[in-house]
This record gives sequence, structure tokens and C-alpha cells, in this order.
Amino acid sequence: MRKKILKIALVGNTNAGKSTLLNSFTGETLSIVNKKINTTQDLIKGIINSNNIQIIFYDTPGINYLKNSQKEKRKFKINLWEGLERSDIILYIIDSSKFNIDYYNFDIHNLFKLKKKIIVVFNKTDLVKNDILLPIIDKIKSKQIHSFFNISAKFNRGVNHLFKNLIKFSKFGKWLYLNDEITDKDDTFIATECTRNAILKFLHKELPYNVIVKNILFKRLKNKNIKIKQMLMIKNSRYKKIILGKKGEKIKNIREHSQSQISKILNCKIHLYLEILKNDG
Repeated sequence: MRKKILKIALVGNTNAGKSTLLNSFTGETLSIVNKKINTTQDLIKGIINSNNIQIIFYDTPGINYLKNSQKEKRKFKINLWEGLERSDIILYIIDSSKFNIDYYNFDIHNLFKLKKKIIVVFNKTDLVKNDILLPIIDKIKSKQIHSFFNISAKFNRGVNHLFKNLIKFSKFGKWLYLNDEITDKDDTFIATECTRNAILKFLHKELPYNVIVKNILFKRLKNKNIKIKQMLMIKNSRYKKIILGKKGEKIKNIREHSQSQISKILNCKIHLYLEILKNDG
């Protein structure tokens, strides 16, 4: 049977549910999910091999970076454009409970320039009623939008229906990844992402975005456990006291949460060690 391939960009504002949808599609925790903004910073690829079809999903940073000119956000903007350029189809994902017609019009206008098939997905429909969504969809219908879907990625509602419709767009072509690959990210990357997610969970305001998680050691032991050492790089020495917390409770919570998540994803016992270091570079 001839092989087919399809590349899909998951695009939308921060917290629209792109990462949750990617994890729901693949059945794996490939992209971290957190209520704080800018959770996804890298371009995360999720891969599904279904019979003769390989589908590659690009989980991109928030589309709001299209209009962001800050130098420190340049990486996000590059990763966003990379996902858009590589894709065959764009899934524009909307948080149904926070729909803003002005933001939508701005984003769609920019996406139209790419001249690619665009599918609009209203996510988090568990938070709104259909009689609210349907008039919105009627209002924004356009010949340039291929179709609309209502889903709840968190509760896996409508996701399978959306997936079945997506695979219809696959075309004959060579696969980019092996049959058993589910992401282009290795276990080390996933481990650092889990720690970054724990930092986002337990630290507040801007502090989490000033901490860089760097892997120092990732060793598989003879008993099949994994020993991981990570460095939490900080720009300001005063952050250390905040990260440690009273009697070391804060960093303990970060370590235990990350260790638990890594263990679930990699399906083995994890020994995680964290150290804080000021980054003078």
C-alpha cells in the first residue's frame, strides 16, 4: 500500500488548548499543558502513523507572536513561522469561552496570506452552550475557511471526528519519521519540559520565565530506573530564595511534581535531582 503523509500546524492564541489537543490526538503527553501563558516555547512535533498514513502535528507558540517585536520573543516567532511554513493544513484553534472577533480577524487575515487550507476549531466547548457558538460561526463563515469543528480536547469530545476528517487530506508521499516514532523530541527534552511545567505551576508572576532548565545528567540504571540531574539557571541571585521556598518546600514540590510526570510519561521510576545556579553568561 502506497504511503501517504499530512503535516498540520496547530495555531491559536496562548491557552487556546493547542497542547492539550496534540496530547489528545497522539494519546501521549508530548507538549506540556499549563494555564500560564507562553507554555509552549519550542516547536513540538507529534507523529501519528495510522495504517499507510503518517500525520505530523506542529504544536506552535501562541499566534500573538506574529505581532510581537520584542527581541527576547524572537525564538517563539521563529518557531511559530516554522510550523506554519512546513504545514499542509492550518488548524486555527479558539478558546470558545474567550472568543474575540477583533483578534480572530487579525489572525485569519495573516493566515490567509499563506494560501493554505484553514480549518477553524472551537475548543473548550464544555464551557459554553451551542446556542452561543452557532451564531458566532455563522458570522465568521468565509469561503477561505474550509470548515468548522466544535471540540473539547480536555474531555476528548469531537476529537476523533476531527481526526477522521483530517486524514482525508493526506497525499501520497514519503514518510519523514519511522513507524514507531511519536515525536521528534527525545526523553531528555521531555524531562526538562516536565520540570519547566512544575516551575510554571509552583512559581508565580514573571519568575518562571526567568528560569532556564538545563539537563546535566540523564542516565539509565541497571535496574531500568533513570537518574536525572537538572540545573535551574537563574539570572538574579535573589530568585534562589524564592525557588527554594520556606524550609525548601517550594523546590521540593517542583521536584516531586516533575519526577512524577516524567515517571508517568517514560513509564519507569525516576530519580530527579535539581540544583539552582546563577547564570552569569
